[in-house]
Amino acid sequence: MTSTHAFWLAGRQATGEATFDVTSPWDGRLVGRVGVPSDAQVEEAVAAAHAVRDEFAATPAHVRAAALDHVSKRLVERTEEIARLISAENGKPLKWARGEVGRAVSVFRFAAEEARRFNGGEAQRLDTDAGGQGRLALTRRFPKGVVLGIAPFNFPLNLCAHKIAPAIAAGAPIILKPAPATPLSGLVIGELLAETDLPAGSWSVLPVANDKMPALVQDDRLPVISFTGSDKVGYAIMDSVPRKHLTLELGGNGAAVVLADWASDQDLDLAATRIATFSNYQGGQSCISVQRVIADASVYDRLLPRIVAAVEAQVTGDPSDDTTDVGPLVSEDAAKRVESWVDEAVAAGAELLAGGKRDGASYAPTVLAGVPADVTISCEEVFGPVLTVQRVDGEAAAFAAVNSSKYGLQAGVFTHDLQAAFRAHRALEVGGVVIGDVPSYRADQMPYGGVKESGVGREGVRFAMDDYTYERVLVLTGLAL
Repeated sequence: MTSTHAFWLAGRQATGEATFDVTSPWDGRLVGRVGVPSDAQVEEAVAAAHAVRDEFAATPAHVRAAALDHVSKRLVERTEEIARLISAENGKPLKWARGEVGRAVSVFRFAAEEARRFNGGEAQRLDTDAGGQGRLALTRRFPKGVVLGIAPFNFPLNLCAHKIAPAIAAGAPIILKPAPATPLSGLVIGELLAETDLPAGSWSVLPVANDKMPALVQDDRLPVISFTGSDKVGYAIMDSVPRKHLTLELGGNGAAVVLADWASDQDLDLAATRIATFSNYQGGQSCISVQRVIADASVYDRLLPRIVAAVEAQVTGDPSDDTTDVGPLVSEDAAKRVESWVDEAVAAGAELLAGGKRDGASYAPTVLAGVPADVTISCEEVFGPVLTVQRVDGEAAAFAAVNSSKYGLQAGVFTHDLQAAFRAHRALEVGGVVIGDVPSYRADQMPYGGVKESGVGREGVRFAMDDYTYERVLVLTGLAL
């Protein structure tokens, strides 16, 4: 018998009348059975969060920081257990799952640090004009209200952490909806929060079905929505609630640019290895995975075979095996979609240099060259282990190729030229430019987010806290400044 995992309603465990099964994308085995909250239970969670918002905003910083520190430490203690859970429900190889737990540890630690120093206040003299004589402005930040956090399947622990931790640090109640395919990791965060002294009602983790979300999105008691997922769903949310504050972390079409000066054998070996690793890590299911390589013509012919060899060296198979680099996609349907996009590109004239084969939910690491600009895989986010390689003449053409995408999340530029680095920073229409590496680098404390159809707002603990709060100024009068 498989026991039912409870969800977390206003800080306490609860079970609903219905359940759903979480299965492994690798072998289809049952990983866990999860209780589904009823409409009445969802209402209870929203009402509790709304009712506690003033109390939670006034909670001393040390209380919120202590809770966040506790979760960080407990994640460390349970790293191997949680990594195996991530791997089982998501199909992520253990080596990457362990890394994800480590990142979540850092997110909660960073949030504890920010809770202690956030909202310290900024004083501004107003007597720079005669009308402001004796006046001082003090600016502080206050929560906008309850946050509705909607997390995706690809980082089922860390992207839940990126919703919950900044909200608690800022004193904003949060209702978290984990992805239906991977709810178990988010529920673990609930277990650890339940061990703290945070006010009842200040947080809930509800595995609500996707078809129940429109009502929550529309609820006026949830004025802030933080969503990570597809651009289609994200912009549908934005269109439905234009007066709410939204943070949308959406799709990407990550490009790695290799400029002409990155030309030594050592340079090209490094670029090929990093590109191969980060086009395939998480099965390519990362918004900043390498999907496009844009290489200067002077290095293209030496770089391409290195990339193909490095991609073919990726170890595929059982995600529970410590040696596996690339596991399955989240579902067989996801793998079939990737297969159809590759087949379309090849039929249109693209050259298949590696991979191109599907086995159930798994898709072999794939390299394509000469891909027409109008096929789906050139225009959309593949979210799978597929890489396209393109030859360009010069820096300007390379940067134009990056900007030709409707997405603008992050880009990587392999160059030793500091001036080229600053030109890339100025020219590339993305939220982040990584020099000397792939676009897949993310430090969890840095501002992370995109432009164009990659979304609005920023994550990265303090930057998410800014999104969850607003400035309120206090003017003091009659002071001897």
